[in-house]
Amino acid sequence: MAHLSDSPDRYGLVSRVFHWGMATLLAAQFLSAAARWGLDRENAVRETLWSYHTTLGTTLFLLVLLRGVWGLANISRRPPHSGRMGQAAKLGHIALYLLMVIVPTLKLLSAAGGTRGFSYLGIQIFPAREVEIAWLSSFGEWHGELGWILALMIIGHIAMATVWHHLIRRDDTLRRIAG
Repeated sequence: MAHLSDSPDRYGLVSRVFHWGMATLLAAQFLSAAARWGLDRENAVRETLWSYHTTLGTTLFLLVLLRGVWGLANISRRPPHSGRMGQAAKLGHIALYLLMVIVPTLKLLSAAGGTRGFSYLGIQIFPAREVEIAWLSSFGEWHGELGWILALMIIGHIAMATVWHHLIRRDDTLRRIAG
């Protein structure tokens, strides 16, 4: 039977489900943003993918928060990162988590000050305002730019796992997270 919690030798089932589930949802999220950026406004694929962006982003935000709590609860049991590369890995993961929190938070702040309101799965979070609160709405300007920086960092994360750990070092890092 799979272990739920992490250990020094491997990541537990819960951590792996969070990791790979969020990886899949993040890929869909970036695909929706790329389609909106790269396809014509009247394109049906663009509009279909974009229609899920807000709900998917909010779901990811909640999963990031849950994953963060789970990770902190397991931090003393997680596989170790040693040496300079280990420290770089820790800093890289911290940066990824910070961006995964900051990017949606900026959009939520923007929605709180906007005239459209915001709901998630039919639950109204922020009502529509008659007059925009400009300083809150301005946070939305950073959402997309930092989102693409997050995408680049995720590509770097994938490259480090596959090229550095799997192909060059041939260590067990991918096995630890793959299960």
